[in-house]
Order: sequence, then structure tokens, then C-alpha cells
Amino acid sequence: MRLERRMTLDEIAERLAIPKTTVWYWIEDIEVPTGNEIRSAARTAAQLRAARAHSERAANLRAEAYRFGWDEYDKLIEMAGFRDFVCMYIGEGYKRNRNRVSIANSNPTVMKLANSWFKRLSKALLTYSVQFHADQDPEALFLFWSSTLGFERDRFVLQRKSNSNQLKGRTWRSEHGVLSITVHDTLLRARLQAWIDRTEKSWLDSIELGV
Repeated sequence: MRLERRMTLDEIAERLAIPKTTVWYWIEDIEVPTGNEIRSAARTAAQLRAARAHSERAANLRAEAYRFGWDEYDKLIEMAGFRDFVCMYIGEGYKRNRNRVSIANSNPTVMKLANSWFKRLSKALLTYSVQFHADQDPEALFLFWSSTLGFERDRFVLQRKSNSNQLKGRTWRSEHGVLSITVHDTLLRARLQAWIDRTEKSWLDSIELGV
């Protein structure tokens, strides 16, 4: 009565038909929340409910995308280069974030294949970044990769390697830096996971058959 209804000592005594002194001993250590505290608690509870609902919707969308990816695999696997792309992602792709699809390599041919499939599979904006050494020309790197893959300067980021000054004794390094292609696409990441799982399953099935 004191906390939930914020009733006074007199109101509680009258409601329960007991002495005020008795009520006082019961409620003397109970702090009644202010109106602001009550509203704040209500907002917090509403925000938590909304966050849980959003999380559940997102999880359901990812699960639906995964199932779709699992089913569409049979059609996609017939397309030239698709299995190569999936296998390449298994070996080189970024897998620690369920909202991000990204792959990095220094081989222009490898990145052409990745770029082609990223564009085909996602409508989200692709971004490109390259890691380079201190003695490499950033402008030359941009011109090389932009002409190779076809993207504008505003989608390109340069990342100088932290050990780029330690070149003494180095006998080999990436001529054009290491390029990363990234797309923030949660549903593509879920579909891609299904393709990865199906590809790995096909390997295991082949091993069991003695192939």
C-alpha cells in the first residue's frame, strides 16, 4: 500500500483500522518513490520490453534468412564461381560479426571474384579499404584498386600498417597492399552462413563416401 499505491500513514491506518503508531513502525523505513522515479522506472521497463521485442524480431529475420540460404544453395551452386566464392570466404572471410560480410586479400583476381559476388548478393553499399606500407603511394593504390574493381573515391579508405616502417630485410610484401571489401548486411551474413554450412557438409559427406 505504501510503495505501490503511495498511501499515507493516515490512509493506511484508516484502511486497516489499526493505530497509526503500529502503521508507523511498519513503514518508517520504507522510502516512497517520487513521481519522476516511477516514470523513469516505467520508461526503463518499456525500453527493455522494446529492446527484447526488437532482438526477437532480428533473430527471427536471421533465422528466416538462414533457412532461405539453405534452400537456395542448390540453385546457386550451379552458377559459375559460386562454390569458389563460398570456399574463399571459408578461408579468408570475416566471421566474428553477424551483421558484417567482409573479405581481405592482396590478390586482384581473388578480390574481383569477391567483389562480383558481393554486388550480386547484396543491395547494401560496399566499402573498400587497403592496408599499405610507408613507402607505398596511396594515390597509386587507389587508382589500381578503383580501376580494377570499379568504385568511387568516397567509398575507399587507406589504412597504413602499424609496422610499415619496419621494412629492413623484408624480401616480399603485397605490391598493391591488402584490400578489404566490406558490406554491412545482416541477412546476407545469415544466408552466407547457410552456404558455408552446406559446403562443409558436402565435404564431410564426400569423405564418408571415401572420395
